[in-house]
Amino acid sequence: MLWEYRVVEQRYDAVMEVVRDGRTVTEVAERWGVSRQSVYAWLDRYAAGGLEGLADRSHRPRSCPHQIPAAVEVRICELRRRHPDWGPRRLHHELGRDGLRPLPSRSAIYRALVRQRLIEPVARRRRKADYRRWERDRPMELWQLDVMGGVWLADGRELKILTGIDDHSRFCVAAGLVERANARSVCQVFVAALERYGIPDEVLTDNGKVFTGRLGPHPAEVLFDRICRQHGITHRCTGVRSPTTTGKIERFHKTLRVELFTGQRFASLAEAQQVLDHWVESYNTTRPHQALGMASPAERFGASGPRPPAPMAPSLAAQPPTRPRPASARPTEVTRIVGSNGCIRVAYQRLSLGRHLTGETVVARVEPTLLQIFHRGQLVRAVARDNALEVRHLRAKEVNQQRRRHRPRSAPTTHVS
Repeated sequence: MLWEYRVVEQRYDAVMEVVRDGRTVTEVAERWGVSRQSVYAWLDRYAAGGLEGLADRSHRPRSCPHQIPAAVEVRICELRRRHPDWGPRRLHHELGRDGLRPLPSRSAIYRALVRQRLIEPVARRRRKADYRRWERDRPMELWQLDVMGGVWLADGRELKILTGIDDHSRFCVAAGLVERANARSVCQVFVAALERYGIPDEVLTDNGKVFTGRLGPHPAEVLFDRICRQHGITHRCTGVRSPTTTGKIERFHKTLRVELFTGQRFASLAEAQQVLDHWVESYNTTRPHQALGMASPAERFGASGPRPPAPMAPSLAAQPPTRPRPASARPTEVTRIVGSNGCIRVAYQRLSLGRHLTGETVVARVEPTLLQIFHRGQLVRAVARDNALEVRHLRAKEVNQQRRRHRPRSAPTTHVS
């Protein structure tokens, strides 16, 4: 016959071997395959409580000083239900800003959310070894611009947004809704941002037709490029099919979609713009940003908030104002021959135009703050001047010498007899 040999009975037999049979604790521990400390514990529990003292006990600790108090956990859950897009990092920041002490860690907040089934636990993704974060050193050094769709009116029409953020501070400098993302409407929003916040050193965009004409069948200067040239702004474009280059503005679009436009329809463009302006103001001035150490973009940008917009003339995008220049300064045009390396020197600056122009004659228009290079009447490149030195005019003899030196070599002629 078989019967169940319970754990309590095993412990009792082990205790009896020591108490009744007089065996040593070491012998009993070896016989039952346990440690000597376990046998000593069974002896103490049997002496204190008899047979009932040998029963299994809860392993739960009597106290847990690091556990979140129930009131704090309720507060965390209420904040999460009120703001479903807030994660443990944002909740930790908001609780600290409200003066909660002691402040639970982000890991404790995450466990509380999982315990209350407010989030699903997911495995953390490892950052790639070659991942590299980059940002400019100061505000107004680089703006990232892009066009986003997905804003719908009640009548079924889709609106577009030109958005722009400062690369250093993530401050939103442009957020304008337009019915059609054509060159004129996009440039109107861009010029309004220039009037409001000033002129950046560079702008970074993708290769959309409203931003650049360099990839078209007939490369030409578009309106956006002309505005950048007249303001002395260096326009940089991403590589083809390289959205990660403008990763900051793409991430801004994701936040904008999730928090504002998903499932929303507006009665008119004016209503949608009003809602967007209110969200942008909150984003710039009060919303903490993880990449900025939970500071707001306005704190890094050095602005207390959006300033009242300046009035914009109807034809401003078509004829933007240039930077003020001294009354005595006048543009100068000089001639240069492109060297075998595709470069020229103008006003003590070395400019690369490309090897395909080797030996060609180009005209450099030198302004107080800008250099423009033209080849056969077409603008090839425009850069800001980095000095105020005098421009040197080449003599006819020097031009002829450079032309002979950098003349492209023709293919050898083969004579067939």
